[in-house]
Amino acid sequence: MAQTFVQSTDDVVAFLRDQHNLIKDMFDDVLYASEPEARRKAFTDLRQLLAVHETAEEMVVHPRVRREVASGDTLVDARLEEEHAAKEQLSALEDMDIASDEFLEALKTFREAVLEHAANEENEEFPKLKREVDADDLKSMAAAVRAAEAIAPTRPHPGVESATLNFAVGPFASMLDRARDAISAALR
Repeated sequence: MAQTFVQSTDDVVAFLRDQHNLIKDMFDDVLYASEPEARRKAFTDLRQLLAVHETAEEMVVHPRVRREVASGDTLVDARLEEEHAAKEQLSALEDMDIASDEFLEALKTFREAVLEHAANEENEEFPKLKREVDADDLKSMAAAVRAAEAIAPTRPHPGVESATLNFAVGPFASMLDRARDAISAALR
């Protein structure tokens, strides 16, 4: 798996914002790749980061927002709906011909949804989390997110958007995803 982690360790919000910026850049790498193999590599890296990033948010950040933030359930439920839709879109993209115009158009639509989702987190969820959780806890949460990403599935799994399901299903999905990724890489 490509190194997809950012270096910011100030707190979980800074870490996730840095990843959002990396994700934006990675979309450009896929969209503007000059040849199919370069696009495939860039898409694989993007898919892996998106999968581990969302899983970590679902396991660490969203449960804390539910507990600590007024109207946290409403905020988190809206983000989970977006994440579910994104996982379905990402799964569909995996099945497309990466060199096709159809793939590029679907990727552009997906990119807009992902960037909107990131903006919703940054504008609605993260500021409230920073207000309600002290600096030491935010730093601990960043470490927990990095740990969750290290063991998270590397492919989208629509329907697995809760912390409970991620803890129950995640390790098995991760093992299968990482084996599938290794076999795919070896066959290229």
